[in-house]
Amino acid sequence: MDRLVERYRGLVRLKASGYFLIGGENDDLIQEGLIGLFKAVRDYRTDKQTTFRSFVELCVQRQIISAIKTSARQKHSPLNTYVSFSHTRAGANNDQEMSLADVLPSDPAVDPVNQAISSEELRALVGFLRDVLSELESGVLTMYLEGRSYEEIADVLGCTPKTVDNALQRVKRKATGHLRSREVVDLR
Repeated sequence: MDRLVERYRGLVRLKASGYFLIGGENDDLIQEGLIGLFKAVRDYRTDKQTTFRSFVELCVQRQIISAIKTSARQKHSPLNTYVSFSHTRAGANNDQEMSLADVLPSDPAVDPVNQAISSEELRALVGFLRDVLSELESGVLTMYLEGRSYEEIADVLGCTPKTVDNALQRVKRKATGHLRSREVVDLR
């Protein structure tokens, strides 16, 4: 196998140099090409009427093209562009923007008074959100809290993942404003 890899490494590099992987490097395409070479070695059959070299070329090219198509599908885009409820956006001014985890009341202590206050705050927040959220924002929040991905929510609502992201940002701002008005959040 090592001898075959060394022998066909130049071919793999040549095939990879003709393609571009968005967000990747040429080495990524070479690696995909080497996977194609491995598959060619694994799957080559001598009873077929083709040379090993032409079969290698075909497998390497198909593996590289498959990697490019997979990357272009942006299947994992929602994971890469999500709105974290526990972190602020990268580059945001931490003095002005808090995470949703900072905004929401923390877990109530064992003290019954704290539990009662926290329960009341939660009821007030739910009631407030019910009154001020648009139909889209309410639907997005409900599905997000059910654990659905941005893509799934967008498909159900007939919109884009960016629209879902924007709706969640608005929900976050509205919840923050409400809790600040009730002086629940420590503004330090």
